[in-house]
Amino acid sequence: MMRRYVFPLLLGLCGVAILLSLGAWQLRRLAWKEALLAGIEAQIHGAPEALPAPGTADPLVLKYRPVALQGTTTGEGLLVLTGQKGLGAGYEVISVFETSDNRRILLDRGFVPEAARDAPRPPVALDVLGNLHWPNETDSYTPAPDLKTGLWFARDVPEMARALNTEPLLVVVSSVTGDAQGVEPVPVGIEGIPNDHLGYAITWFSLAAVWAGMTAFLLWRIRQRQN
Repeated sequence: MMRRYVFPLLLGLCGVAILLSLGAWQLRRLAWKEALLAGIEAQIHGAPEALPAPGTADPLVLKYRPVALQGTTTGEGLLVLTGQKGLGAGYEVISVFETSDNRRILLDRGFVPEAARDAPRPPVALDVLGNLHWPNETDSYTPAPDLKTGLWFARDVPEMARALNTEPLLVVVSSVTGDAQGVEPVPVGIEGIPNDHLGYAITWFSLAAVWAGMTAFLLWRIRQRQN
């Protein structure tokens, strides 16, 4: 009689154990991700430093590093199609920035609404606080930029640098002095970094509960058939 219970019971216990282990693994991943995000947050708001020397910028090491710089925009630039919650569609303004030590870099000055797309942005002297950034926004579905109009559909630092003849360095403005051209800074943050591990853990634990319930129901049905 008991033999009829052995296989479904073992199957149920193994399934529950596997699903619980997957849920526990996601909880460990959650703790790791939260520590990673806390580190990034601390780096974003750390003490600003000078730009790295030309040719030494490692995106894996220097991403999010706070920097302080002075210089002048050149009037060259491009627009990246984007949107802001509560403001609707608009553009991220990427300008060529010549630093006080004569380096040409990319400066993400921030957001302008659709109506300000063609507003003039002549050269202007700026004191900038910001963060180095190499956004990962492009994939195989990203449309190619319209080089004639300067409209881009994602921030691609190497390609933007080639198009504007700058170093492959992008500084995202967090605060600026001297910019009176209606551009609203959009500082870097951790909001766009996915952290779905808690949801995954809840899913695995829920599946474990369902599996346990189905096992119990199957054992009950076997018992009923024997009566």
